[in-house]
Amino acid sequence: MKTLKTTVLCILFSTILSYSQNIQDIIDQVDLDRLTLTLNEFSGEQTTVVNGNTVTILNREQATNELAGDYLLEQLEALDNITVISQPFNTNGRNIIATQLGKTNPNDIYIVCAHYDTVADYCADDNASGTAAVLEIARILSTQCLDNTVIYALWDEEEIGLRGSSFFADLAASNGDNILGVLNMDMIGYDGDAVGQPGDNQFDIDYRNIAGSVAMKNDILSVLNTYTFDLSVVEVNPGTSASDHASFWFAGNGTTDAFSAVLVGESWETDDQTPFYHTSADRVSTLDLPYLHEMVKLVTGYMVTKGSLVALDNRVTQTTTMLSSNQSSATYQWFNCETDMPISGETNQSFTPSANGIYAVDVTSGSCTERSECLVFDTLGLDTFSSEELSVYPIPANNFITVEFSSEISTSLKLYDVSGKMVQENTTSDTIKLNISDLPQGIYFLNVKTDKKSGTYKIVKE
Repeated sequence: MKTLKTTVLCILFSTILSYSQNIQDIIDQVDLDRLTLTLNEFSGEQTTVVNGNTVTILNREQATNELAGDYLLEQLEALDNITVISQPFNTNGRNIIATQLGKTNPNDIYIVCAHYDTVADYCADDNASGTAAVLEIARILSTQCLDNTVIYALWDEEEIGLRGSSFFADLAASNGDNILGVLNMDMIGYDGDAVGQPGDNQFDIDYRNIAGSVAMKNDILSVLNTYTFDLSVVEVNPGTSASDHASFWFAGNGTTDAFSAVLVGESWETDDQTPFYHTSADRVSTLDLPYLHEMVKLVTGYMVTKGSLVALDNRVTQTTTMLSSNQSSATYQWFNCETDMPISGETNQSFTPSANGIYAVDVTSGSCTERSECLVFDTLGLDTFSSEELSVYPIPANNFITVEFSSEISTSLKLYDVSGKMVQENTTSDTIKLNISDLPQGIYFLNVKTDKKSGTYKIVKE
């Protein structure tokens, strides 16, 4: 009999933290497993689901990257608090732009960006690495209220002349948009040191004395020195103009309309760039993923600093009888995550469920509303399964989840996504394998129920 994996159980009786409330905690949310999964999917190392179909995104060259653009749209549209558009700029080219409006200063704009087109198959470093980073930063920051506006931008046709970013930057200049900083990531995954071994972990920051780019570089270094990162900076001035940040330097023909912008990436200045540049040998297996992790954490720290995190606590404390919002002096609305519907009359700081279920709370203070993580409440009525009676494994999982019972019993299995929508249902009397290969990555809840016992378990799909 296999023992129940402790990472699976989601019957929790102590303080449960959802999304964190300070900059260090935001930085710590950068998830290497999620980054790696996105990197593998977007570079064609493994299949993914786009438009309901299982596909492989093997090539992202500008004339044949419609599938890649659709993938980015779907990933961003699944997030809260952002507006996503597809921005065509010529017959083939389109940028994917997601905007998270600032609560206090919506006209003060910061952009984090990367290009997603390629010159060959795979191209994991150039530039699936930067693209995956933008998606991960958007995933994290979209759960938070920010004073300033953040734009998550994925550019097309960088490889044939910075066309996508130039279109956007020139349009922003002509519109008089108040873009205060553009942080471009291009090739952020290769470091020549042996993977997992101590090394220099150097990265370049390319800047020029254009608009406020020097001050922007200094702000990034301040984040680097304030928080803990395993990185060493190499300053490059004058920085290269061979990536999308340069479109903002020279917007409006390099007049006073130019914007502050910098590039961060692996260290070309010290000849420590990938040897597989612009070839189909640029694969995930050649990258230093811990180094990539540190790079994304740094950029996340800068973006949440400049976005200006609103001080609202969306964490929840859970006991065996009650759920309570940690934020005082606010307004509250408790939700049933299984139906994604508000619970009538439940508008107090604390909520005592009358039935087992999956619940969350919207917390509002001023113009800021944040929703807590969906929490499983499973302490009423039926007894729960012991570790000798039920095993659920593996966690995390890619394709299958095994549910194993100590004896034959008639059992109902229901799998819910994090919004509470049921995505699978099974009835079994013995061990069963749930096929989750076609489900998107993310968090799910598996409810296991007999006529005498019930349990709900947290499932992580990679």
